[in-house]
Amino acid sequence: MKKVNFYIDGVKYEGYDGQNLVEAAREQGINIPSLCYYPHIDPPLATCRVCTVKVDGKPAAGCICKVKEGTKVEFNSEELKDNRKAVVEMMFAEGNHFCPACEKSGDCDLQHLGYDSGLTSTRFPHLFIDRVMDFNPKRMVIEPNRCVKCMRCVEEVVTDDGKKVFSFRNRGNESIVSIDYDLESKLTEEEALRAMHICPVGAILVRGKSLARPFGDRKYDDLDSVQTVPLKEILTPSSAEGKKTVATASLAGCFGCHMSMLDIDLGILDVIDLVEFNKSPLNDIKTFTKRCDIGLIEGGCCNSENVEALLKFREMCDVLVSVGECAIWGGLPAMRNTVPLKECLEESYINSITSENNEQLIPAHEDIPKILDRVYSCHEIVKIDYWIPGCPPSADHIWKVVKNLLFNQDFSVLYPEFKYD
Repeated sequence: MKKVNFYIDGVKYEGYDGQNLVEAAREQGINIPSLCYYPHIDPPLATCRVCTVKVDGKPAAGCICKVKEGTKVEFNSEELKDNRKAVVEMMFAEGNHFCPACEKSGDCDLQHLGYDSGLTSTRFPHLFIDRVMDFNPKRMVIEPNRCVKCMRCVEEVVTDDGKKVFSFRNRGNESIVSIDYDLESKLTEEEALRAMHICPVGAILVRGKSLARPFGDRKYDDLDSVQTVPLKEILTPSSAEGKKTVATASLAGCFGCHMSMLDIDLGILDVIDLVEFNKSPLNDIKTFTKRCDIGLIEGGCCNSENVEALLKFREMCDVLVSVGECAIWGGLPAMRNTVPLKECLEESYINSITSENNEQLIPAHEDIPKILDRVYSCHEIVKIDYWIPGCPPSADHIWKVVKNLLFNQDFSVLYPEFKYD
């Protein structure tokens, strides 16, 4: 094949005339991300748009572009990086991606793109659409809440006589991937497992064949030596002399983020030399006694008491930080957001077994905080200055951020410290 010169961000590289741009870039050590691209699918699917670049000044999906003499590719500009990050954010917000409960967590390509782009929170509201899982296939379970509509399964999973097992149903935002039950039953176990593994997320599962693997054995657990989270703009609270003051609270969550804070072990002694705690379950101070430099909020808002506590933290803290998935977008408590509140309460108190003298009554009293219609993220209620994602974030991640915010210390977060699960 004829060799040609092409340019990525102004740097000249050599490739082959007509070679796919994604492949040509990878040969030069440049990874143009994608969720749908497979080298042997031609023409490429170009469904996810995560690979958006500019070719000769025009935006295009990188996977459908061919290298030719003099091709000029813009890849790493701030505009394009933000564009690709926005696409990833929309995928998280449009689907119900509960990473801690997902079998593919750690091996998920969408999750990895979130890490790679430094995604801490999404600028788009989560939709929490209730999509019903399909348990009808013989070997598989289809989880449409995770599907990113990449079409890999549609193009790649076929029977011996060439019939497609998967297809798209409906149009636009209502489109979902469906499966032909008769054709699925003809697949061998190996073919079914292949379908599960080519899915970039955890939307295709094979019964009895879990994707879950221990930490350290997963695809994206071993990148700590090369990948770090991009630094954020430093926010500087009040410059009062002496120790800085930190307040913490746990709202609608499991208290896991507070436990993670304590996992710093003996490092807590260094923290105590630098900061003092005010209004925190860590020291059992229940009310603010002074204005604080930084507030760390764990958990979202599921009732009126959570909202009241969050408003008080916003009032009393110079910098307010959402810590963990529950605070950032609702996390596991937000699994109820796909079900109307009335149905949740009826299932819990009316239709379930009770130990209280067979009483089937939804409790209501003025002393009981009012339950909200859904679980809200903290930034939906008040202004949040910074986000620390994770379920829970590691102790190192949390305290690196705190020291960054309080003392302007530069930091980087390695992959083992930056996990949504």
